[in-house]
Amino acid sequence: MMTMQAFIELRDLKLSTKIGTFAVASDAPKEHLLDLTLGIDAELVLIESDTMEHVFDYDPLVRDIDRLSRDGHYETQERLITRIVKACAAYSEIISLDINLRKGPVLNASGSLSVRVNLDQAAFSALRREL
Repeated sequence: MMTMQAFIELRDLKLSTKIGTFAVASDAPKEHLLDLTLGIDAELVLIESDTMEHVFDYDPLVRDIDRLSRDGHYETQERLITRIVKACAAYSEIISLDINLRKGPVLNASGSLSVRVNLDQAAFSALRREL
């Protein structure tokens, strides 16, 4: 049996969020960037008719992510990622996901630090059942 899967990719979404506690304000990251890859059924991409009713409308999810990122102070990137993953689980069209949240610069250097979670179809289905 052959399975086709398509992906929607959101890259470099700058989140308006506050994450962490820093003794020196200059040590705080200047930006938090989100990369999100959503696995969806290929039938929601390979369409015969150019209408929104045949595709996954990701705009509500992007608004959910924006709302979550502005929803107060986070101590960790992991907590915000957890909330975004749970928001994704509310959309039945999403069957897998890869999420990467990075902050930078780190210690006023040029680098970034990121936290990534990848949930394949089986893991994402299991998570959905737990919610």
